[in-house]
Amino acid sequence: MSADLFAPRGSADDIERGLDFQPKFDADGLIPAIVTDAASGEVLMFAWMDAEALALTLAQGVAHFYSRSRRKLWRKGEESGNLLRISQARIDCDQDVLWLKATVEGSGVACHTGSRSCFYRTVPVGTRPSPQTRLTRD
Repeated sequence: MSADLFAPRGSADDIERGLDFQPKFDADGLIPAIVTDAASGEVLMFAWMDAEALALTLAQGVAHFYSRSRRKLWRKGEESGNLLRISQARIDCDQDVLWLKATVEGSGVACHTGSRSCFYRTVPVGTRPSPQTRLTRD
């Protein structure tokens, strides 16, 4: 499906410096997407997109993703009402990761746990991990 929607992958120079949108999907047909708050820059979530999810996101301005566990397309917020309204989409230098800047609608939480961001716990840095390593909550 991606071949029908996006330009074919070109040379490394074309991918890295050109202006043709040539997203690279992995062997499972997915591309990672990082979502940040458009105003604050806070990282809200990470998810996967297939070609259909990417095309719908760009066309509608509302984030769609592919659920690997449910093996289906989903619109973020379809059940909770916490839609991600996309204000800008960026692609990295080799066009294999997306960065979406979004505003969270509804109650303003992006995580299914009810947290504003999916990244609500901190992993300790500066000590060797062990089975007793504890996370801290923001």
